[in-house]
Amino acid sequence: MKKREGTLALLLILLIFFASTSFARNISKRQIDDVSPEIFCEKEYLQKADILWVIPEYNNSPISKHKEWCKEIVSLNKTIGMHGLNHNYREFNYHITDEQLMKGVSEFEECFNQTPKMFKPPQLKISKENRQMIKRHNLELKRFSNQFFHKVYHCSDTGTLPNKFHDIF
Repeated sequence: MKKREGTLALLLILLIFFASTSFARNISKRQIDDVSPEIFCEKEYLQKADILWVIPEYNNSPISKHKEWCKEIVSLNKTIGMHGLNHNYREFNYHITDEQLMKGVSEFEECFNQTPKMFKPPQLKISKENRQMIKRHNLELKRFSNQFFHKVYHCSDTGTLPNKFHDIF
């Protein structure tokens, strides 16, 4: 009897957890990762998202060189955050200098005429030293809980879960 009660309690806890997470995801701001002029991004998801996570220089192509694209992104009237520097695999797990970070910030500022306030590392991986550097530059770091409690789409539908999944849950 006790085993059955324990199983029922565990199931109830899991049900409450999933229901509350689903509720949080449905009322929180939607986001889209990997926004760049070099990556195809479905307009549907750019429009659905409240926060756009932009890569300052992807494939050696700085965003500031794409003036029309910059204007188009600004015209969407969304919150824009910085998503890494070049979006290399786990680039923030390795040593990043202040100069490298500031080069990305400068690209962002030149493109959007605003300083980034939020930062999300590619693949959500970041070393302790790089976390400290992000804080020194007054950037709000977004990581795992951000992904868990928000619907996060990906340009070109390249995320772990397909974009359509986020529309359901």
